[in-house]
Amino acid sequence: MRRYTKADLEALVSCQLENLNAMHDLLRIMKTQNELLENANKKLKDEVTDFKVHYYKTGKSGRPKD
Repeated sequence: MRRYTKADLEALVSCQLENLNAMHDLLRIMKTQNELLENANKKLKDEVTDFKVHYYKTGKSGRPKD
């Protein structure tokens, strides 16, 4: 069994802290990307709904239905 010195353990903890910070940064980026995707999906859904309303009100020819 290998014995670790205090310096070895400090280096290991430091490396773990760096990894945790990197994961935190990635999670923050993913959260921002998720919010952007949700906003884009909402806008797209609204545009599709508006298109359907316009399409069905005017008919396929583009002229208003009687």
